[in-house]
Amino acid sequence: MKDLTTGKEGRLIFNFAIPMLLGNVFQQLYNVADSIIVGKYIGKEALAAVGSSFPIIFTLISLTIGIGTGGTIVIAQYFGAKDIRNVRKAIDTFYIFFFFAAIAVTVLGILMSEPIFRLIELPEDVIPLARLYLIIYFSGIIFSFGFNTTTAILRGLGDSKTPLYFLVFSTIINIILDLLFILVFKWGIAGAAWATVISMAVAFLASVIYLNRRHELINLSYRKMYFDWDIFRKGLRIGFPVGFQQAFVALSFLAMYWIVNPFGTDASAAYSVGMRIDSFASMPAMNFAMALATFVGQNLGANKPDRVRAGFHSTLRMTFLISIGMTIITILFRNDLVHLFTNDENVIRIGAGYLLIVSSFYVLFTSMFVIGGVMRGSGDTLIPMFITLFTLWLVRVPASYWFSQHFGISGIWWGMPVAWFLGVVMQYSYYLTGRWKKKSIVRYPAGD
Repeated sequence: MKDLTTGKEGRLIFNFAIPMLLGNVFQQLYNVADSIIVGKYIGKEALAAVGSSFPIIFTLISLTIGIGTGGTIVIAQYFGAKDIRNVRKAIDTFYIFFFFAAIAVTVLGILMSEPIFRLIELPEDVIPLARLYLIIYFSGIIFSFGFNTTTAILRGLGDSKTPLYFLVFSTIINIILDLLFILVFKWGIAGAAWATVISMAVAFLASVIYLNRRHELINLSYRKMYFDWDIFRKGLRIGFPVGFQQAFVALSFLAMYWIVNPFGTDASAAYSVGMRIDSFASMPAMNFAMALATFVGQNLGANKPDRVRAGFHSTLRMTFLISIGMTIITILFRNDLVHLFTNDENVIRIGAGYLLIVSSFYVLFTSMFVIGGVMRGSGDTLIPMFITLFTLWLVRVPASYWFSQHFGISGIWWGMPVAWFLGVVMQYSYYLTGRWKKKSIVRYPAGD
């Protein structure tokens, strides 16, 4: 556990963010390993199938991800206020919720997969592969939920290192199983899905065993767990707008596939590769924003608003430099990066074009996420949700469609930086109002 209410703000946020960043690098390696091995050894149809599956997965788990964010902030604020009794209640409450949420998502995912693929006009040669991948993936989603719940709780307690160790372990298992199931057993795309499910199950079970024996606040026993409705409502108030926002972010990815898919399997595969590379490039912004949210939560819980402002400015400076570096690397090596996933020249050409346009504006994406981190940490998630929905559905998707009709497939990519720019302007304008400071769960008398 880590108390973020004392010490140099920038150093605390950096040290807290780096283990999360490394952990997410390894978590993304789950997906990237699947895509690289599938693309190289099965084919571009399978590559498009794996890539097309993730917006559906993201859509169905996004609400629970949002509530997990709410749980992190609730725990962070209680921990900052040194209210250990409510910290323990919150941990039990969110574990119970995620268990039942995983069951619901499993059923929905299996039933809805094929209709969604047909709705977004996925090429016919890709649909059977994508459906098989999703059915296997959702059959083990409960392990992913369990592990991510543990990670969210530990972050609220200021511990970003423990999840890293389990992610490294499970990622290594995933890559080994990918190679075994695909190259040796010849299971095809099913092998990639089973490798992911098994490795996540190992990560979750190992984390439960370790934490039950070593952690002073987390002791998972279903006989002793208690669901606190008041704490859940607080987490829901914070997390539901985040989850609702994430659901429509995921649906916007499906809408983008609906725009991309008419250009053919090569375009769909290239877009899938581009998103994989984007997921790596965007990780510093997302993880520093999560670190900042925990920092803000603990410091507002401890009634130290001046540290919030200092932490925000430090995070902006750090992530600005990182995003510039990511832009330079991505532009210089864009062809080589796409080539990691496929040998198809046309897919490489389309994917490199995507990276050239989108990566040039990573600094906008980074700024947008960091500003949002302040609001999430305070518990103010409603206005940021409306801003995100506006920039996605009234700017990005329409702009991408319009540009595609006039400039072809390269026009699709320009909708993204346009939306990011407006998102930064609107998020920062709301930050300047200071209204987010009034949303803290832990309240202090005026003047304290």
